[in-house]
Amino acid sequence: MKDLYRELCEKEPSIPLFSQAWWLDAVEGNGWDVAIAKKGKQIVGALPYVVRKKLGLRLITQPKLTQSLGPWIRPTEKSYPKRLSYEKEILGTLVEQLPSHAEYSQNWHCDRTNWLPFYWQGFSETTRYTYRLDISTEKEILWKGLQENTRREIRKSIDRVGVKVRKGTLDEFWELNKLTFDRQGRSMPYTRKFVERIDEAANKKGACDCLVAEGSDGRLHAGAYIVRGGNTAYYLMGGGDPELRSSGATSLVLWEAICSQPDEVDVFDFEGSMIEPIERFFRSFGAIQTPYFRVSKTSSRLLKAIKLAKELVK
Repeated sequence: MKDLYRELCEKEPSIPLFSQAWWLDAVEGNGWDVAIAKKGKQIVGALPYVVRKKLGLRLITQPKLTQSLGPWIRPTEKSYPKRLSYEKEILGTLVEQLPSHAEYSQNWHCDRTNWLPFYWQGFSETTRYTYRLDISTEKEILWKGLQENTRREIRKSIDRVGVKVRKGTLDEFWELNKLTFDRQGRSMPYTRKFVERIDEAANKKGACDCLVAEGSDGRLHAGAYIVRGGNTAYYLMGGGDPELRSSGATSLVLWEAICSQPDEVDVFDFEGSMIEPIERFFRSFGAIQTPYFRVSKTSSRLLKAIKLAKELVK
């Protein structure tokens, strides 16, 4: 199945970045698999996934730094009623192809808006949000779309602080990324080797930007790591020196990341956040709130009991 899917990914531009075989190879090695739906000899649907073990139970999920996974369905020109029937059949087939599991939980790509066939199979859904910006327009229009406080931060960073954005090394970005987690008193949720695998694979595809904002004294203020697939660029990781947070460099480095995307990229996805201050920051760039679905199902009584206990403790 994986070989068929790899071939499909090479020629099907509608498969999102985080569902591409090369991305899954980078973040999971051989530890991913895929369910496939076919009509005749043509693949019409696919659902890549990762299996984890918890308490001896099999969980179907997605890798770290992977915004979304879930099902892909081949685009069709069918009428709306026929398209829903087409999706129902494909999604039903994909559910049946999944291995037995105690729990399923994946974030679906925001373009996948029909999860009803999964509901009929006992799944549930939680709506979450990302922020997406149309960058196919002129830079002047994008600039006017920024909130005034963000424009002010960018001007301050350039004119008063003397910050410039340049291409950075992974070493430089990693230190900035680590500083952010240190400031929050949190351990890194991924390893350096994990990020190196992503960087190596994305560079081979010409699908990433590693940018750092540098002061006139050579100190690094902030950084942004961007990955691309199809017509969309994603703000995968960020970081900054907490001692230099007031310089406006975080706004500047993101602005430069937006403006430096190649012509074929029409959408900049900030990858969203349900954390209020981060949501406010992303929204200040003129990005549009865009819902996506977290689809899940827990069959294990043990896992249900654990989840209930956690809810009661809150």
